[in-house]
Amino acid sequence: MATIKAAILGFGTVGQGIYHILNEKREELRAKLGLELEVAKILVRDTTKERVPGTAHLLTDSIDDCLSVKGIQVVFEAIVNEEPAFGYLKKAVENKCHVITANKVMFAKRGLELQELARQNGVFVGYEATTAGGVPVIKTMKNILLVNDVSRIQGVLNGTTNYILTKMRAEGWSFEDALKEAQVLGYAEADPYNDISGQDAFKKLMILSSLAFGDQPNWADVEVIGIDSISAEQVSDSIEKGLRYRHVAEVEKYPDGSLYAKVAPMLVDKEHPLYPIDDVFNAVTMETNYIGTLTLVGPGAGMYPTASVMVEDYAEIIGKRAGFVVTI
Repeated sequence: MATIKAAILGFGTVGQGIYHILNEKREELRAKLGLELEVAKILVRDTTKERVPGTAHLLTDSIDDCLSVKGIQVVFEAIVNEEPAFGYLKKAVENKCHVITANKVMFAKRGLELQELARQNGVFVGYEATTAGGVPVIKTMKNILLVNDVSRIQGVLNGTTNYILTKMRAEGWSFEDALKEAQVLGYAEADPYNDISGQDAFKKLMILSSLAFGDQPNWADVEVIGIDSISAEQVSDSIEKGLRYRHVAEVEKYPDGSLYAKVAPMLVDKEHPLYPIDDVFNAVTMETNYIGTLTLVGPGAGMYPTASVMVEDYAEIIGKRAGFVVTI
């Protein structure tokens, strides 16, 4: 049986999730793909720190060390910033490796460039995990776009802000108290700026814009408003009116071809598809010309939701190369 060797770049929460799933699903993947997958290298900053028992011999701090492995074909990337992630993946693609990323910051800015480079080198880019965690919005949208045109996307794309707004409504908490609880539970970072400011949702929205429309609006023209100015009193008033606050990221293509996007708190009523989306769940609503309005809902983040869609991307890529469809 042929063996495909893989590298994991970054070994935090998501990277460890990938490693665990690949080991736990090893037999099932072997049966479905007819291939053996072996994690050959794990790229970390500190090779003296063994995060998962039994992985010390796999650790390296050199991307060249990863790519020099004989038979390396797949690179999973779970780093947080644009660089060094893009540079690593560019090298991997030029080395004829398929790449699978969860890096929304990098992919929002360099995704189209990376995909074009991959096309030139005859390899694939998987990026389902960059947007909405465990919600299969990317693969669903790819299928829809084969026949349909998408005119508008609205989404709750950040689980942290959705959790905070849910607690402010359901428990009557202040923004500050809800944020502290989110941090205690691990939903929010010690520095929650990217979540509560809307920057995280904005990056994900730009990825969806690239996929749906083949383009993004000028980033400087997109108004991005966070949720930190919403008071308990405002939430209480909205309840009395039968409305709910959602932190909505939206992008729309106008008839003249121009794109409009915004990320901001929005009051929605019971008729709106985002009304029932509570807690840390994400949701994406797409308006299409043939299907009509379609809404996808699921967990927005975490070790296993994010890692599992990366492994699914891997199975899909291998299936495409072999000419069959794989589901996990």
